[in-house]
Amino acid sequence: MPDELLARLRRFHDDAFPQYRAKFKDLVDQGQHPSTLFIGCSDSRLVPYLLTGAGPGELFLVRNVGALVPPFDGSHGHHGTAAAIEFAVLNLHVSRIVVCGHSHCGAMRALYEEVSPEARNLRHWLDLAREAALPVAEPGPEALRRTEQRAVVLQLERLMDYPMVRSRVERGEITLHGWHYVIEDGEVHVFDVKAGGFVPASRAEHSGTGPYVPAEPEPLFNEVDLSLGAPRRS
Repeated sequence: MPDELLARLRRFHDDAFPQYRAKFKDLVDQGQHPSTLFIGCSDSRLVPYLLTGAGPGELFLVRNVGALVPPFDGSHGHHGTAAAIEFAVLNLHVSRIVVCGHSHCGAMRALYEEVSPEARNLRHWLDLAREAALPVAEPGPEALRRTEQRAVVLQLERLMDYPMVRSRVERGEITLHGWHYVIEDGEVHVFDVKAGGFVPASRAEHSGTGPYVPAEPEPLFNEVDLSLGAPRRS
Protein backbone atom coordinates (compact mmCIF):
# COMPACT_ATOMS: atom_id res chain seq x y z
CA MET A 1 0.00 0.00 0.00
CA PRO A 2 1.42 3.44 -0.91
CA ASP A 3 2.63 5.52 2.04
CA GLU A 4 0.61 8.72 1.58
CA LEU A 5 2.32 10.58 4.43
CA LEU A 6 5.76 9.85 3.02
CA ALA A 7 4.64 11.12 -0.38
CA ARG A 8 3.40 14.34 1.19
CA LEU A 9 6.66 14.84 3.06
CA ARG A 10 8.58 14.48 -0.18
CA ARG A 11 6.27 16.93 -1.97
CA PHE A 12 6.87 19.47 0.76
CA HIS A 13 10.63 19.12 0.52
CA ASP A 14 10.74 19.14 -3.28
CA ASP A 15 7.94 21.57 -4.19
CA ALA A 16 6.86 23.75 -1.24
CA PHE A 17 10.02 24.28 0.78
CA PRO A 18 12.06 25.92 -2.01
CA GLN A 19 9.50 28.75 -2.10
CA TYR A 20 10.12 29.47 1.59
CA ARG A 21 13.80 28.55 1.85
CA ALA A 22 14.97 32.12 2.47
CA LYS A 23 12.23 32.72 5.04
CA PHE A 24 13.10 29.61 7.03
CA LYS A 25 16.81 30.47 6.88
CA ASP A 26 16.02 33.87 8.35
CA LEU A 27 13.89 32.25 11.06
CA VAL A 28 16.81 30.00 11.94
CA ASP A 29 19.40 32.79 11.87
CA GLN A 30 17.31 35.42 13.65
CA GLY A 31 15.11 33.12 15.73
CA GLN A 32 11.34 33.08 15.86
CA HIS A 33 9.47 36.25 16.81
CA PRO A 34 5.76 35.46 16.46
CA SER A 35 3.41 38.28 17.35
CA THR A 36 0.44 36.06 18.19
CA LEU A 37 -0.20 33.17 20.52
CA PHE A 38 -3.07 31.21 18.94
CA ILE A 39 -4.89 28.85 21.30
CA GLY A 40 -7.23 26.78 19.15
CA CYS A 41 -9.21 23.58 19.25
CA SER A 42 -7.55 20.47 17.85
CA ASP A 43 -10.43 19.98 15.42
CA SER A 44 -9.07 19.22 11.94
CA ARG A 45 -11.49 21.69 10.36
CA LEU A 46 -9.91 24.62 12.18
CA VAL A 47 -6.86 25.77 10.18
CA PRO A 48 -5.26 28.85 11.80
CA TYR A 49 -2.99 29.70 8.88
CA LEU A 50 -5.94 29.75 6.49
CA LEU A 51 -8.05 31.88 8.84
CA THR A 52 -5.37 34.49 9.48
CA GLY A 53 -3.36 34.38 6.27
CA ALA A 54 -0.24 34.01 8.40
CA GLY A 55 3.04 32.62 7.16
CA PRO A 56 5.91 30.76 8.81
CA GLY A 57 7.06 32.33 12.07
CA GLU A 58 3.96 34.50 12.64
CA LEU A 59 1.84 32.29 14.91
CA PHE A 60 2.83 30.42 18.06
CA LEU A 61 0.27 27.62 18.00
CA VAL A 62 -1.29 25.73 20.88
CA ARG A 63 -3.94 23.14 20.02
CA ASN A 64 -6.00 21.11 22.45
CA VAL A 65 -9.48 19.60 22.76
CA GLY A 66 -11.89 22.53 23.07
CA ALA A 67 -9.30 25.36 23.01
CA LEU A 68 -9.21 25.33 26.81
CA VAL A 69 -6.88 27.16 29.19
CA PRO A 70 -5.84 25.37 32.40
CA PRO A 71 -5.81 27.37 35.65
CA PHE A 72 -2.56 29.12 36.45
CA ASP A 73 -2.55 27.72 39.99
CA GLY A 74 -1.87 24.21 38.69
CA SER A 75 -5.05 22.79 40.24
CA HIS A 76 -5.56 20.73 37.09
CA GLY A 77 -1.99 19.45 37.18
CA HIS A 78 0.89 20.31 34.88
CA HIS A 79 -0.12 20.97 31.31
CA GLY A 80 1.64 21.93 28.09
CA THR A 81 -0.91 24.66 27.35
CA ALA A 82 -0.05 26.50 30.56
CA ALA A 83 3.66 26.15 29.80
CA ALA A 84 3.11 27.44 26.25
CA ILE A 85 1.27 30.52 27.54
CA GLU A 86 4.13 31.35 29.89
CA PHE A 87 6.74 30.74 27.18
CA ALA A 88 4.88 32.84 24.61
CA VAL A 89 4.50 35.77 26.98
CA LEU A 90 7.80 35.69 28.87
CA ASN A 91 10.19 34.42 26.19
CA LEU A 92 8.61 35.26 22.84
CA HIS A 93 6.97 38.51 23.99
CA VAL A 94 3.83 38.05 21.92
CA SER A 95 1.55 41.07 21.66
CA ARG A 96 -1.70 39.19 20.98
CA ILE A 97 -3.36 36.10 22.40
CA VAL A 98 -6.25 34.56 20.46
CA VAL A 99 -8.59 31.93 21.87
CA CYS A 100 -10.44 30.33 18.96
CA GLY A 101 -13.39 27.98 19.33
CA HIS A 102 -15.62 26.85 16.49
CA SER A 103 -19.02 25.57 15.46
CA HIS A 104 -19.94 21.88 15.71
CA CYS A 105 -17.33 21.39 18.43
CA GLY A 106 -17.26 17.82 19.70
CA ALA A 107 -15.74 18.90 23.01
CA MET A 108 -18.63 21.25 23.74
CA ARG A 109 -21.20 18.61 22.78
CA ALA A 110 -19.42 16.16 25.09
CA LEU A 111 -20.32 18.44 28.02
CA TYR A 112 -23.90 17.21 27.61
CA GLU A 113 -23.10 13.54 26.99
CA GLU A 114 -21.56 10.58 28.77
CA VAL A 115 -17.81 10.32 28.26
CA SER A 116 -16.33 6.85 27.84
CA PRO A 117 -15.00 5.49 31.16
CA GLU A 118 -11.77 4.72 29.32
CA ALA A 119 -11.27 8.44 28.59
CA ARG A 120 -10.18 9.43 32.09
CA ASN A 121 -8.02 12.30 30.88
CA LEU A 122 -10.70 13.64 28.55
CA ARG A 123 -13.34 13.67 31.30
CA HIS A 124 -11.01 15.56 33.63
CA TRP A 125 -9.99 17.95 30.85
CA LEU A 126 -13.58 18.84 29.94
CA ASP A 127 -14.14 20.06 33.50
CA LEU A 128 -12.35 23.22 32.34
CA ALA A 129 -15.38 24.04 30.17
CA ARG A 130 -18.30 22.83 32.30
CA GLU A 131 -19.08 26.32 33.56
CA ALA A 132 -19.98 27.23 29.98
CA ALA A 133 -22.65 24.53 29.70
CA LEU A 134 -26.29 25.58 29.75
CA PRO A 135 -28.97 23.99 31.96
CA VAL A 136 -30.54 21.97 29.17
CA ALA A 137 -30.75 18.19 28.86
CA GLU A 138 -30.48 17.93 25.07
CA PRO A 139 -28.86 20.98 23.47
CA GLY A 140 -30.00 22.06 20.03
CA PRO A 141 -27.85 23.97 17.53
CA GLU A 142 -28.44 27.34 19.22
CA ALA A 143 -27.57 26.05 22.69
CA LEU A 144 -24.40 24.43 21.35
CA ARG A 145 -23.40 27.66 19.59
CA ARG A 146 -23.88 29.61 22.79
CA THR A 147 -21.96 27.01 24.78
CA GLU A 148 -19.06 27.25 22.32
CA GLN A 149 -19.00 31.03 22.61
CA ARG A 150 -19.36 31.01 26.39
CA ALA A 151 -16.42 28.61 26.59
CA VAL A 152 -14.23 31.01 24.59
CA VAL A 153 -14.93 33.87 26.98
CA LEU A 154 -14.39 31.60 29.97
CA GLN A 155 -10.87 30.87 28.68
CA LEU A 156 -10.22 34.58 28.18
CA GLU A 157 -11.16 35.17 31.81
CA ARG A 158 -8.90 32.33 32.90
CA LEU A 159 -6.02 33.83 30.91
CA MET A 160 -6.34 36.93 33.07
CA ASP A 161 -5.50 34.76 36.09
CA TYR A 162 -1.99 34.33 34.69
CA PRO A 163 -0.02 37.17 36.37
CA MET A 164 2.29 37.71 33.41
CA VAL A 165 -0.75 38.01 31.09
CA ARG A 166 -2.80 40.27 33.35
CA SER A 167 0.04 42.70 34.00
CA ARG A 168 0.81 43.06 30.29
CA VAL A 169 -2.85 43.43 29.35
CA GLU A 170 -3.24 46.16 31.95
CA ARG A 171 -0.14 47.93 30.60
CA GLY A 172 -1.41 47.68 27.05
CA GLU A 173 1.42 45.38 25.94
CA ILE A 174 -0.85 42.40 25.13
CA THR A 175 -4.36 42.29 23.71
CA LEU A 176 -6.73 39.34 24.10
CA HIS A 177 -9.02 38.20 21.30
CA GLY A 178 -11.93 35.77 21.54
CA TRP A 179 -12.97 34.11 18.26
CA HIS A 180 -15.70 31.67 17.26
CA TYR A 181 -15.22 30.19 13.80
CA VAL A 182 -18.41 29.14 12.02
CA ILE A 183 -17.10 26.39 9.77
CA GLU A 184 -19.99 26.24 7.33
CA ASP A 185 -19.95 30.01 6.74
CA GLY A 186 -16.20 30.48 6.63
CA GLU A 187 -16.55 33.41 9.02
CA VAL A 188 -14.98 34.16 12.37
CA HIS A 189 -17.19 35.90 14.92
CA VAL A 190 -15.12 38.07 17.26
CA PHE A 191 -15.95 38.78 20.87
CA ASP A 192 -16.78 42.42 21.59
CA VAL A 193 -16.99 43.03 25.32
CA LYS A 194 -18.73 46.37 24.88
CA ALA A 195 -21.38 44.84 22.65
CA GLY A 196 -21.70 41.92 25.08
CA GLY A 197 -21.46 39.28 22.40
CA PHE A 198 -19.83 37.94 19.26
CA VAL A 199 -19.90 39.93 16.03
CA PRO A 200 -19.16 38.55 12.53
CA ALA A 201 -15.74 39.75 11.38
CA SER A 202 -17.35 41.09 8.21
CA ARG A 203 -19.23 43.61 10.38
CA ALA A 204 -16.84 44.03 13.29
CA GLU A 205 -14.89 47.19 14.08
CA HIS A 206 -11.91 45.26 15.46
CA SER A 207 -10.46 41.75 15.72
CA GLY A 208 -11.96 41.04 19.12
CA THR A 209 -11.44 41.94 22.76
CA GLY A 210 -10.73 40.31 26.07
CA PRO A 211 -13.37 39.76 28.77
CA TYR A 212 -12.96 43.14 30.45
CA VAL A 213 -13.86 46.69 29.54
CA PRO A 214 -10.69 48.79 29.95
CA ALA A 215 -10.39 50.12 33.51
CA GLU A 216 -13.43 48.06 34.53
CA PRO A 217 -12.58 45.68 37.38
CA GLU A 218 -15.46 43.25 36.94
CA PRO A 219 -15.64 40.69 34.08
CA LEU A 220 -18.44 40.98 31.60
CA PHE A 221 -19.30 37.49 30.45
CA ASN A 222 -20.85 37.15 27.04
CA GLU A 223 -24.37 35.79 27.10
CA VAL A 224 -27.03 36.38 24.50
CA ASP A 225 -29.86 35.02 26.67
CA LEU A 226 -29.25 36.23 30.20
CA SER A 227 -32.28 34.33 31.42
CA LEU A 228 -30.24 31.13 31.28
CA GLY A 229 -27.46 32.66 33.27
CA ALA A 230 -23.71 33.11 32.79
CA PRO A 231 -21.27 30.61 34.26
CA ARG A 232 -19.77 31.37 37.59
CA ARG A 233 -16.03 31.19 38.11
CA SER A 234 -14.93 28.80 40.82
